Amino acid sequence: MARDRKNSSLPASQAGSARRSSSVLFGGSRDVVIPRVALVASVIVLTVFGLIMVFSSSTIEAINEDASVTSYLFKQLGIVLFSLVMCAAMSIFIPYYRWRGRLLDAFMLGTIILLLLTALIGTVGLGAQRWLSIGPISFQPSEFAKVAFLAMAARVYAELVEGEIDLGQALIRAGLLVVLPLGLLFITQSDLGTTMICLVGIVAVLWLGEVPIRYFVVFLILIVLVAIFGIASAAYRSSRFAFLDPWADPYGSGYQLIRAFYAFGEGGLFGVGLGNSAEKYLYLPEAETDFIFAIIGEEFGLVGAVVIVALFICVLWAGLRIARNAPDLFGTMIAGGCTIMLVFQAFLNIGCVIGLLPTTGKPLPFISSGGSSMIGSYLLVGMILSVSFASGSESGLYQKRRENLRVVRAESPTSSSRGTSSRSSQRPRRSSERPRSSSTRPRNTSSSRSSRSTQRSRRRR
Repeated sequence: MARDRKNSSLPASQAGSARRSSSVLFGGSRDVVIPRVALVASVIVLTVFGLIMVFSSSTIEAINEDASVTSYLFKQLGIVLFSLVMCAAMSIFIPYYRWRGRLLDAFMLGTIILLLLTALIGTVGLGAQRWLSIGPISFQPSEFAKVAFLAMAARVYAELVEGEIDLGQALIRAGLLVVLPLGLLFITQSDLGTTMICLVGIVAVLWLGEVPIRYFVVFLILIVLVAIFGIASAAYRSSRFAFLDPWADPYGSGYQLIRAFYAFGEGGLFGVGLGNSAEKYLYLPEAETDFIFAIIGEEFGLVGAVVIVALFICVLWAGLRIARNAPDLFGTMIAGGCTIMLVFQAFLNIGCVIGLLPTTGKPLPFISSGGSSMIGSYLLVGMILSVSFASGSESGLYQKRRENLRVVRAESPTSSSRGTSSRSSQRPRRSSERPRSSSTRPRNTSSSRSSRSTQRSRRRR
């Protein structure tokens, strides 16, 4: 019997854990839950599709390196699992408002240290010193710096709006904690693409924070000047404008983009089928990373490419809805800024692959092969979900309103005991109120019983 009870308790515990996990995801009002589920579903679909495309586009490259055809897939799968666990832990156990305190200070300090180490002992790859190797692990600190810069900009502006600091202090903190580290990233790593993505995230923070329009325009002008200076300061960036006419140098600066055009042309409307790409046979450089969208267009056609774009638009809609329902201004800037930064990088990659923008070397979030990009993207998703969970939890702004309502209800019996019985007697009795107790309203139980017996005898007659 004890063994049967133990076995019967296992399904109940599993059902309880399932209910707890579902309550975490589906907890809250409908306006909060629908964007949250849409965001999680879109990200999961993009990630699973990315694993399929990494395997399809990397098999020939793996064979060329004398490795297993599944080596890229298993490596990417391990990174995805780690990113999922990190995102879940960050969104559930680290509330977003913790980023206004020492947690962000420690994260920012670690980011600056990693950027300095990359400048000193970083690894050079593809002509740029942007990777840092610690033992067998190699990663790009700039992917984590995006999160730090956005969160710090949101915190400084929130403190300014709430009156914790004045305008002068806000400018000083923004210069020391955002502008200087971002300049360090641009100068030491010569990474204009990541710099522009960070600036777009900061612009999103200011827009969501409803900064006055004159300051907003000035900041946009500064971004344009930074972009012009960044392009003019390095000669190799001028060659990236080959997207305007790639056939002018078909075997040089325009070669990669022309091969991407061939891939889209072969794909047509419905594609040549999964695994049947011809450009992945070492014709298209970086087929599994920066230009994986071209392989998607070749194997799944225009329909598959449009589906990917639609999924990122769904991410944008869900993230902005979460930002709209955030408990406070800081949550709005965090959720909206992370969403816009993430989707901007996706459309930046797509624009480069289809020839609308110069090549920047930024991967497609959740789809391209690469560990740093995947972890950085899930960091942004974790912060967005943290805001969503706070919006639907008992610790948000709505819970504070409920507590205020309970205080009002708690004062009514106290006020009646202090001499407000005259006002409470004039108030009509609610249907839910109970009658007074027997001690305040005595009754004669014997007379009531005799009257009941008399009525029964009359009914019998």
